[in-house]
Amino acid sequence: MKLDLDINSIKESANIELLAKQMVEGFITGLHKSPYHGFSVEFAEHSLYNYGDSTKNIDWKVYAKTDRLYTKKFEEETNLRCHIVLDTSSSMYYPETTLGKIKFATLASASLSYLLHKQRDAVGLFTFTDRITFQSEVKSTSGHVHNLFTHFQKLFDEKPELQTTGVTQVLHEIADKIPRRSLVIVLSDMFHNQENADEVFSALQHLKHNKHEVLIFHIHDSQTELDFEFDDRPYKFQDLESGEIVKLTPSEVRSQYHGQMKSHLDELTLKCAQLKIDFIPCGIQNGFDTVLSSYLVKRSKMR
Repeated sequence: MKLDLDINSIKESANIELLAKQMVEGFITGLHKSPYHGFSVEFAEHSLYNYGDSTKNIDWKVYAKTDRLYTKKFEEETNLRCHIVLDTSSSMYYPETTLGKIKFATLASASLSYLLHKQRDAVGLFTFTDRITFQSEVKSTSGHVHNLFTHFQKLFDEKPELQTTGVTQVLHEIADKIPRRSLVIVLSDMFHNQENADEVFSALQHLKHNKHEVLIFHIHDSQTELDFEFDDRPYKFQDLESGEIVKLTPSEVRSQYHGQMKSHLDELTLKCAQLKIDFIPCGIQNGFDTVLSSYLVKRSKMR
């Protein structure tokens, strides 16, 4: 069921709406052939058409094969409201040569939006740096989703600027802005100031206190950000949010880096588990099936 798409091969001129639709349709096809076929992506089952029933839900493909009229019997409306919260700070534009994290997160957000729309659920979008930079309405209409795709395309095409991350303040603000119980999906590299980790968890707790379900996708480049796989030679490492430059040889700090990164991720995982928040690692080299399947699992638990 893995969606094989190399994020680094996607051109900046790519049509993100078309890509998202292809991703979701391919995912659904794989889903129906997988052990997860029990998930209802569009409808629950078919039933024989009875005279007087609405014709809008007739499955004409089944009619062509069987010469009998069947209708799609939809599951009870869940009225799920989902807010996608997308980190667009400077660190998300790493690796700079490919803009891999922001491309991955934007395409993942677009695919989730299309899948939500396909399930007749309402979807809204927040983007943030050290503040909320964009907020949409929460709707399930085709026109609304098309407008979201327009914004995703803009994010996909624009060049990075020096923007810091303010996860704590933003999540508190978002918690106050969402009036009804919703699913909140956060896509971020979670590179906040580790000294303020407790403040971030306080903001996540604010979302949970307001009865929201929370799903965090930790977007990262596994090879360099987790494994720190660089050639053994001097490098200049630049902080994409502050512009600060550090000169060092990777082998001199690799062990210490691994230890600090492991501690950071272990703390995130533990705190999220304590708050009953799903924390899902998403390496940009590993495809999009993790994002879509994790969302479906979460949605199935919210019925």
